Formats: sequence, C-alpha cells, structure tokens
Amino acid sequence: MIGAVGSNSSVSYSAAQSNALTPEQQRQVAALRVTDRQVKSHEQAHMAAGAGLVRGGSYEYQSGPDNKRYAVAGEVSIDVSPGRTPDETIARAQQIRAAALAPADPSTQDRRVAATAGQMEMQARAEMAQQPDDVSASEEPVNSAIAAYRQIAAAQPGSSSFQAQA
Repeated sequence: MIGAVGSNSSVSYSAAQSNALTPEQQRQVAALRVTDRQVKSHEQAHMAAGAGLVRGGSYEYQSGPDNKRYAVAGEVSIDVSPGRTPDETIARAQQIRAAALAPADPSTQDRRVAATAGQMEMQARAEMAQQPDDVSASEEPVNSAIAAYRQIAAAQPGSSSFQAQA
C-alpha cells in the first residue's frame, strides 16, 4: 500500500472504499448484489435445463457506487431447430420448453420461447398422426401368422401348445 508505514496499516482498499459509501450508496450496492445473484441464477437455470441446446450466456453489467460491476440483465441462446424425425422434434420441443420455464421467474421472452416450443411439439404430433402407422403395418404379418397357427392348432385334436426348438 502506498504511503503505509509498518505492517499494522494493512487496511484493504475495498474495505476503506465501502466505509466511504453513504447509507444510500450502500443500499444501492446491496440491491445490485441481489439483482446480480438473481440474473445469474436465472440464466444458470436455463443452461442446466437446456443442456445441449443452450449455448453461452451473456450479461449486461452496471457499475455500482463501489466501482464494482453487477449483472443487471442476461440472456442465453437456445437452438430451436426441429429434430430429424417427429419423435426427435417432440423431445427437443419438450426440452426447449423445460429450459425456457426453468427459472423460478420466467420472463415474457421465456414464456414466448416456451409457447413456440409447444407449437413445435403440436406440429410434430400432427405430422406423426398423418404418417402411416408403420408399427401396426409391420405387426400385420405377425398377427396373421398367429391367427393361422390358432386355426391349425384348433383343427388338430390334442395339440394345444406351441413348442419352439432351437
């Protein structure tokens, strides 16, 4: 420390500076600290819930009366592109909605993103409903084979069980 004599005068600059703040300035610093924690917590909630879809995080800072910077706003980017299949799109939309609504206090923009994800999911579900049911079409030969087996088994007296050999 410049101008200090001896080892007993080791008062830190920040402590001396905080003592120089007026009560109003101390209230401003306290409010900025609360805002900083809330903003960072909000964006962290988006990042945690949207893992893999959420990128980066940027903050807008404001200098307080103590000359420190405090986050007063923030944002993250989220990939809202659809998946390759309707099933994949539904899963992505659900994760996007969860990431958008993850903070305890979702913003208006967060709610818009969640609504967009809901529309994305509904469109994917509608697309799935319009596609031919591949599962039931692939089960038809199996169901036919089972029906044929039952007819044969019923026609042969005394053969009521199915045996498989390897």
